[in-house]
Amino acid sequence: AATLLHYLKDTGSAPEDFDRIYTGDLGHVGSQLLRDLLAAEGLLLKNHVDCGCILYDATEQTVKSSASVLCGHILPRLERGTQKRALFIATGALMSQTTFLQKESIPAIAHLVELRSPQQKEENG
Repeated sequence: AATLLHYLKDTGSAPEDFDRIYTGDLGHVGSQLLRDLLAAEGLLLKNHVDCGCILYDATEQTVKSSASVLCGHILPRLERGTQKRALFIATGALMSQTTFLQKESIPAIAHLVELRSPQQKEENG
């Protein structure tokens, strides 16, 4: 949430400027938490999709999928031009078994990349 808020502020963008805002592997619970955190800041996110929720049935499978969705779902849509702009926020924990077993906090990180279709790049120079 913080990464997205900073990006939007720094670029003067709004969520509706993008066809989709993708996160990686937050799942259903994390996605709801993201929406709640953003709503607390006055931002309603209507075009968010989580990569884990696209590929897997969370009741049956482990959800770990952001790279697969980026290569198999997002990039082809941008290439075809069915999506013009997307934000991709790869999310994850910097976790090791030692940290977890010692009951220490698990730092999280999110890298945000704006992706544009080739047609969008040509239109904007």
